[in-house]
Amino acid sequence: TGRMTSDERLSTAVDIYFRALHGCDGDLLDAVFHPTASLFDVDDGYVRVDPYPIWRQEVVSRPSPAAAGQQRDDNVVAVHWLSASCATVHVRLRILDQIFVDHLSFVLDDGRFRIVAKTWHLERTT
Repeated sequence: TGRMTSDERLSTAVDIYFRALHGCDGDLLDAVFHPTASLFDVDDGYVRVDPYPIWRQEVVSRPSPAAAGQQRDDNVVAVHWLSASCATVHVRLRILDQIFVDHLSFVLDDGRFRIVAKTWHLERTT
């Protein structure tokens, strides 16, 4: 990883995020999320804030799209660089019958990008 560019490191981290959610894989989540990260959503005017460990437990406890035979359906919508070591990434992904949009805040931590905050929204259910 020492020779990877910031773009390559960030792309690797985003791919880990997508694979983690597709497989509901706690080890991959731990590889891409900073342990003190927080996750935010607004539903019916109520702001929900989850510390990473609580959200992680929810993810690993649910049925995974991979186990259901669903192909990965995810993409990067936009990347905004704040610096060479800090970026936000707007993604869209399908988890079973739900389409989510996420804004992921990444920072370079010990040579790899990790998510320090996630703001997400359930765009629609199919």
